[in-house]
Amino acid sequence: MAKQQSFADKAKAKKKDAHVNVKVIKAIKTDKGAYKFSEKFVKLDDISKVNTIK
Repeated sequence: MAKQQSFADKAKAKKKDAHVNVKVIKAIKTDKGAYKFSEKFVKLDDISKVNTIK
């Protein structure tokens, strides 16, 4: 019988991504005075670079 692959073996085979995904939400004021929100995901190398997002 062949050895079955365990969950731990599968987890080892997957590469971990060295980046961090951050959701950025910007509030934009319209001419009428209402607010619109735009959101996007940004991939960063390090979480300390969050303050540099524009």
